[in-house]
Amino acid sequence: MVYVDNMKAPYRRMLMCHMAADTVEELHEMADHIGIQRKWFQNKPRFPHYDICQTKKALAIGAGAIAITQKELVTFFRRNI
Repeated sequence: MVYVDNMKAPYRRMLMCHMAADTVEELHEMADHIGIQRKWFQNKPRFPHYDICQTKKALAIGAGAIAITQKELVTFFRRNI
């Protein structure tokens, strides 16, 4: 399952959020599907994710990603460490 949080961090002219998944493979599949380049992957040992803009977030949700809060995302990763 792929998840997108409700963060809205400003970056240039965009508002960014996190996109994460149960597996890195699922995460890359979604990134490919919504047009995110792999070079933007943040391979953090405890939090592999992409930072995505709100437009890409809408595409991810349309493709089946689950919208969650930042707190829920943190809880998810703490459980899976």
